[in-house]
Amino acid sequence: MGRIKPTLVLGSLLIVGMTFWAAAQMDPTGTSMATVASRLLTTLDANQKAQATFAYDSPERLNWHFIPRERKGLPLKAMSHEQRALAFGLISSGLSRSGTIKATTIMSLEAILRDLEKGSGPVRDPELYFISIFGDPSAKGHWGWRVEGHHLSLNFTLNDGKIVAATPAFFGANPAEVRQGPREGLRTLADVEDTALRLFQALDPAQQKAALVADKAPADIPSNNGNAAGLATDPPQGEAKGTPVAGFNDLQQRLFDELLQAYTSDMPADVARSWLYDAARSQNVRFAWYGAVDRSQPHAYSVQGSHFEIEFNNTQTGANHIHSAWRSIDNDFGS
Repeated sequence: MGRIKPTLVLGSLLIVGMTFWAAAQMDPTGTSMATVASRLLTTLDANQKAQATFAYDSPERLNWHFIPRERKGLPLKAMSHEQRALAFGLISSGLSRSGTIKATTIMSLEAILRDLEKGSGPVRDPELYFISIFGDPSAKGHWGWRVEGHHLSLNFTLNDGKIVAATPAFFGANPAEVRQGPREGLRTLADVEDTALRLFQALDPAQQKAALVADKAPADIPSNNGNAAGLATDPPQGEAKGTPVAGFNDLQQRLFDELLQAYTSDMPADVARSWLYDAARSQNVRFAWYGAVDRSQPHAYSVQGSHFEIEFNNTQTGANHIHSAWRSIDNDFGS
């Protein structure tokens, strides 16, 4: 199958091509990350530094997940006010303004879960998000960093001052919609849910038939199928499912571009451009839907091409619990 139809942002990226990708790969953001990570490290005492830092090639760098579990790294809870300010500076260096708002809102939902569950579930704490730094943050050589906790996992790999990978990137929300209390109506990830629903509804009957892979949505995104070591799995290597994006009309293509941008707009501009370029150069890109075409009922969708995949699932907690991720088929963790 052909590549995505070159319209809107994707068309401009196809024209720019590989020369752009090689020449403009993320210098400003990579430099900023190294600076703020180094400043954070200088404030840590010996015990904190032992928790926060790992060798670049440590297996821990690949040990990502998004469920409540024991984690390595230095939690925000164990930082001073000054250290937390630098930690949030590091987090914001890996996100756009909208992405930073999403990430901090996801953290804040832990307090809502704590009230809803009244102690019956896992420990819920907005400060149990962990910073991990792999290698030496600098303009030379390899290093990486991660911020992770329940429903948030952002992983960055850098080399010679440039970001070479910004995946896996995971955002979740529970509750997906706050249905009671002072924050009633809050929907942290409404854009990635509603835009996909509008896209499916814009498909013609034949396209909808091809896109609807199963009447029942799977229990979770594919990345949740942890292996024996407890790591989340690699993105799928098999053939993409669903309806081909190459056959979209202008309206459908516009909605598809909006869906991609709902994800990429949460990242810094240079990371967003690289993700969109991966989408634009991908072969056999397909959009698949699972379950009800109704956000109040269990549903899921995926977008997959030869170089990237989007995973989305809202089936748990009465279809009020979102998991979503952008994965690189061939370059998670700079592989």
